[in-house]
Amino acid sequence: MDVLKRNNVRISGAGSQAMVFVHGFGCNQRMWRLVAPAFEAHYQVILLDLVGAGQSDLTAYDPARYSSLAAHAEDIREVLRTLNLSDVVFVGHSVSAMIGVLAAIQEPALFSRLVLVAPSPRYLNDAGYTGGFEATDIEELLETMDNNYLGWSAAITPMIMGHADRPVLTEELNNSFCNTDPTIARHFARVTFLSDNRADLSLVRTPTLILQCAYDALAPLAVGGFLHQHIPHSQLVVLDTSGHCPHLSAPEATIKAIKAYLEPVTSVSSL
Repeated sequence: MDVLKRNNVRISGAGSQAMVFVHGFGCNQRMWRLVAPAFEAHYQVILLDLVGAGQSDLTAYDPARYSSLAAHAEDIREVLRTLNLSDVVFVGHSVSAMIGVLAAIQEPALFSRLVLVAPSPRYLNDAGYTGGFEATDIEELLETMDNNYLGWSAAITPMIMGHADRPVLTEELNNSFCNTDPTIARHFARVTFLSDNRADLSLVRTPTLILQCAYDALAPLAVGGFLHQHIPHSQLVVLDTSGHCPHLSAPEATIKAIKAYLEPVTSVSSL
């Protein structure tokens, strides 16, 4: 199988170091269009679609294989190895933040930095842990998806985007959800919302930036604090914005935070 075709890999930019952007649930690489170009002058920018999303090879989506996030992490590693890359800056949104964490644990030499945008290691509340959802919330969410996917999408996207005053953003996210194969989306939703990667965090050895939104219904502030506490060599930056998609709703602030984190590395490498 052609790995690059499988994940619909697109490459741009003029830099020697690679920077890969990976989208969240129900989305595709187009969601990075307001952020990724800002890094093309200094990085080789790589965009891709997770298998099952966007213009990826949908026939490659095997529910048994993709029953955990580890399979997507292996896909990322395969793409980077195919391109003969190492010391890559990984930028992952939402569930792909944890996919990046797993990939970096599995093969740390591939990565120099992790940038986790609106991440969550577990969406369910637990003893001593605030994930944002009770088990009944998640079960209701998944049941609604099974019964009426399009209705579920229309109902949940305003909450995810978090900007009622900017309906065009919610419409874009809803359209992205609606353009995703419903069968794959329902399966991936279960994998995403029922995953628990808390035990993996302490295994991360790659320096990590955690970008948290101040008001996020899917990943409350406590989640960012938990990640920062449990990932060694991590920094936490809270963006003064609402919603779960700052790369769409607050791209300038997102770019600024990522550049501020990477600047010391860029400056040293250019000497």
